[in-house]
Amino acid sequence: MRAYRDQYASLFNSGQNVVVMGISNDPVGELGSWLHDEDFPFLFASDADNDGATYAAFGGGLRDNNMVDSRAVIVVGPDGRIAGVIEAFNQNDPMAYEELGEIVDRVTPEPEGD
Repeated sequence: MRAYRDQYASLFNSGQNVVVMGISNDPVGELGSWLHDEDFPFLFASDADNDGATYAAFGGGLRDNNMVDSRAVIVVGPDGRIAGVIEAFNQNDPMAYEELGEIVDRVTPEPEGD
């Protein structure tokens, strides 16, 4: 997740016009503490108490045990609609950032004057 934070401005347009949210089965308190300690500039969501229902509502597929895949990422476009779901984001794989960047680019308009 630190790699998310470190690439946030370039990959996610500093949060303009797009929302990036990581979702897991970790408890809310753990996610909140981690978010605060590491100064992450994006959202985390917990599905710990909902047996995967929250993640499934965003369009994510669940494992056989109704758990969210490790480090799932949801991208919400400026229109408030789900722009993409990456069910198992591997933060150590550069190709994962390319996939995420493609989703963000698809829903983020080019700045005027470019």
